[in-house]
Amino acid sequence: MFELADPWILLLLPLPLVALRVLRSAQVTGGALLVPDRVGAALISAGRPKGPAQMLTPRNAALWLIWALVLLAISGPRDLAPVSALKVSGRDLAIVLDLSGSMVRDDFNLDDRAVTRLEAVKAVGADFARRRAGDRLALVVFGSEAYFASPFTFDTEAVARRIEEATIGISGRATSISDGLGLALKRLSTSTATSRVVILLSDGINNAGATNPRGVAELAARYGVRVHTIALGPKDLTTAEVGERGVVDAATLRAISQISGGESFRVRTTEDLVAVTEALDRLEATDGDGLAAEVYREYWVWPASLALVIGVWFGWRELS
Repeated sequence: MFELADPWILLLLPLPLVALRVLRSAQVTGGALLVPDRVGAALISAGRPKGPAQMLTPRNAALWLIWALVLLAISGPRDLAPVSALKVSGRDLAIVLDLSGSMVRDDFNLDDRAVTRLEAVKAVGADFARRRAGDRLALVVFGSEAYFASPFTFDTEAVARRIEEATIGISGRATSISDGLGLALKRLSTSTATSRVVILLSDGINNAGATNPRGVAELAARYGVRVHTIALGPKDLTTAEVGERGVVDAATLRAISQISGGESFRVRTTEDLVAVTEALDRLEATDGDGLAAEVYREYWVWPASLALVIGVWFGWRELS
């Protein structure tokens, strides 16, 4: 709907007339000046009040039009633009992603071709992030060390791009599950969100860091943070050969989720991974009330530009 942001500005329209009346020239006092009769008659004629026909000259009309257009521009003509309200879930959700060296193993399939574990996680994880509209998302990556790849934000597209850009080695090649989870909890401990959730994905065994993953899970439970865990990889400690590399400690991940009140998922294929993200969408639904927001299209530039054009045109005519 079209409206003026400050319609009271238009009350200033008669200001020039008020100024002419209030700021009337002072009467000149002093000695008489003798002038020839013909010149005196001309001056007297010029000083007489002018009639309406004399006041409505093209120049005066242009000045009034410019004044009206300037006031209209200042009053802020605008229109409320149709904008879809952002659904807000009231949830802070941290994705904690394993970037250890074992994620380069190419034992997953995507579009009928063998891909690394990381490539499968990038494809499925980025799509999952983009579906989380309404959540405040963050991305923590860990290997030997852990750090925030993306802080908490409603910009799910930005988080999805960070997942797609994830690279093995930037956080070390060991697996510090406890550090990754602990870093997410450190930020979530000060969150005022009504729901705080961590999704922890790992394909290995905790072999770095100074804390025990179960101890960090107990801390999550005290903070009221649910931790959903995803154990990634075809084999785990119970099914692998002794000394086999690239296996996941599914039992520890399952214990983390149980202690914190979350769910645990076992993923052996890309199809399993897709099914897990769909299950998480159901567990942590994103429906919520929309944020109240008003976005306006501003039109002040049109009357302002027209006033400028008229002013330049009449100025050029006066000089020519």
